[in-house]
Amino acid sequence: MLVQLLAQARGHAASVGEWEVVRLLQDSLDYAEERILQPEFNERYRLFQDGIRNRSLRQFVANMLEIKFKYVAEAGREFLDQHPGADVDDLLAYINSLSHDARYLVAPEGRPGRYSLFRGRRETMVWLERVLQERVDIEDPEKAAQRIAASPEAWALLAADSDGQMILRASQLQQRSARLASLRKVVEDRTATELDLQRALEGQHWIFGGRFVGEAAHRRLVSGDEVDLPLIRGDGSLHIVELKRAMSMKGSLVKRHRGAWVPTAEVHDAVGQAVNYLVGLDENRQQIFEDFGIETRRASAVVLIGHPAVQPSVPEREINEALRT
Repeated sequence: MLVQLLAQARGHAASVGEWEVVRLLQDSLDYAEERILQPEFNERYRLFQDGIRNRSLRQFVANMLEIKFKYVAEAGREFLDQHPGADVDDLLAYINSLSHDARYLVAPEGRPGRYSLFRGRRETMVWLERVLQERVDIEDPEKAAQRIAASPEAWALLAADSDGQMILRASQLQQRSARLASLRKVVEDRTATELDLQRALEGQHWIFGGRFVGEAAHRRLVSGDEVDLPLIRGDGSLHIVELKRAMSMKGSLVKRHRGAWVPTAEVHDAVGQAVNYLVGLDENRQQIFEDFGIETRRASAVVLIGHPAVQPSVPEREINEALRT
């Protein structure tokens, strides 16, 4: 109730141009919703703004920064020792992956005061979060994923409960139906961008067939290339989906050539881009497997481009046939 009242007050203050009040109310909202911590809130709103700031907090922040920079330096040195051919982009990508893993820090019960950061834990957490998003309507799938993944007992109960599995399957069908309707709206939107399509398809790898077990958390596996949707097959190998515009496609899908319909240059360019991705994945297959545990030697790709309604003068069956051959 307090959060709702603060939000209403903030909206009213904005409507009358009281921007200083808006800032104060926004800080209060951030504190109530745990986006800022109590020490930071207290520092912003000291009783006497010209008084001495909290020295212990300042020292605490300084100590945390010192520890953080030392850890990053040591991790970076270890990465470079293991990957002597790495460049600056590779090092920065590795450090960025550490920042994602840090969200899933664990505190071992048998070692008070100590914390553990497991490399690759993010992959498991993201996979579980997506499963929960796709199958169960819960308020915060990320927190639920952290709670379940941190508890072996929760994993066992989830896998062993047949009634729970039945509920999950029913919920899955309901969610898929709703997401298909949402996806269809994006696909048929003449203003939708490739990014809009990517967002609509994320977490819905089942659309591409049951042979895919999930999506890889990392989309940038090769320096300079970022794939749209990286799917993982049952054997652990990679299948990438290259997304282009659907109804908002500017050109056409097929053209007439020597009495037959053939794909246009726009289609060929998209296929060529996918081929280049596969070449890069194959050339860096060993490094990708070591860093991410993903098999790219047998990687494959598919291009999603256009919509039959882009060329209403050409029967959909003939467009499909031209693309198939």
